[in-house]
Amino acid sequence: MAAEDQLPETLKPFFHRATEAQERLARLEAAVASTKTDVPDAELVEKITQMQCKLEEANKTVKQEKDKVEKLTSENEKQRYRILHLVRALEDADEKLEKLSK
Repeated sequence: MAAEDQLPETLKPFFHRATEAQERLARLEAAVASTKTDVPDAELVEKITQMQCKLEEANKTVKQEKDKVEKLTSENEKQRYRILHLVRALEDADEKLEKLSK
């Protein structure tokens, strides 16, 4: 209390209240520190890590499926093109056969 003795009388109540507030703050910080555990934080981190892994796997699967769809779409277009030309070739062959049979 040497610092308090050197203060003017008007400032002593403020200094006393400030000291009490600092003591209460120190007790609160100690109470919070003693009740806080890192286990929930570690559990949350573990869950987040697991979810990120699952998300990455899901993204890989989605990309693979998109690639399959693109490949199948391309193959489908090729098959349609072939079918179109086969139908035209059959029609031409039918016309030629008809002309020959007349």
